Amino acid sequence: MNDVQHTITVAAAPETVYALLADATAWPVNFQPTVHVEQLEEDGPDERIRIWAVAGDQVKSWTSRRRRDPEGLRIAFRQEVSQPPVAAMSGAWVLRGLPEGGTEVVLEHSYRAVDDDPGQLAWIAEVTDRNSRAELANLKALAEQAADRSELVLTFEDTVIVKGTISDIHGFLRRAGQWPDRLPHVVRMDLTEDEPGVQIMEMDTLTADGAMHTTKSVRVCLTDERIVYKQTVVPPLMTAHTGEWRVTAVADGVAVTSRHTVAIRPDAVPRILGVDATVADAREFARTALSGNSRITLEHAKAYAEGMPAGSQV
Repeated sequence: MNDVQHTITVAAAPETVYALLADATAWPVNFQPTVHVEQLEEDGPDERIRIWAVAGDQVKSWTSRRRRDPEGLRIAFRQEVSQPPVAAMSGAWVLRGLPEGGTEVVLEHSYRAVDDDPGQLAWIAEVTDRNSRAELANLKALAEQAADRSELVLTFEDTVIVKGTISDIHGFLRRAGQWPDRLPHVVRMDLTEDEPGVQIMEMDTLTADGAMHTTKSVRVCLTDERIVYKQTVVPPLMTAHTGEWRVTAVADGVAVTSRHTVAIRPDAVPRILGVDATVADAREFARTALSGNSRITLEHAKAYAEGMPAGSQV
């Protein structure tokens, strides 16, 4: 095994830092490399999770077991199923309260490459170093602004009821490569799916005022009922944007929901929205813009599934 440690000092209490690490399902909003986390099992301090994350220019997925120790301020992890070129990976988050206040955070990794290949070992070392530094920097920023976090993060969703089938709606949402022909606000779409169910997309959309907006995202198609995604390049007003398309059978047909979680970048608010703008203004701006595009997509998905010309319902 190859062992490596990364360390950072955070101006926040150990309990504050620990809480951010303990909730793995919030990592896609908190940590830049993480695309999505599914909790598969939980038994007291032990949990089993599946993680999708950006590693270099690829998206990797693996299953890990974690043991959370809030009293010892330690979270140990071990990849149960690794993706090549990683043969094995384990480690721990170790927190220590400092006498002068604050917390020392140590992120430990032990890893091995398939066949101990030197080239693959170098790749793992580079990705582990880059992602560890990014995660620790994210953790420091989050912990030190924890008091304002509830104001900076918002979650909202929009739902329409469709008299159609889950498969028709799911097909419309999954085949995003066809969106430029189906959605009026999508001008360009580059979509690749090298691994089944994992889509990397770059999209140009028109805003309400006619401006062009480019986004890059990773989408994970989990089932016929759920597609989750994370923007890997976000607008300057945000530090993170994750979302989910959810399709559910209901008495009147199918409920189709678009859910967004956004983290506002407070220092960008005056520059983007004006010197007198507030975080509340930024929240409303982000919600209006994202919800507007989602509603357009939902209504066109509804029209498609119900066999009507796109745009006939607004």
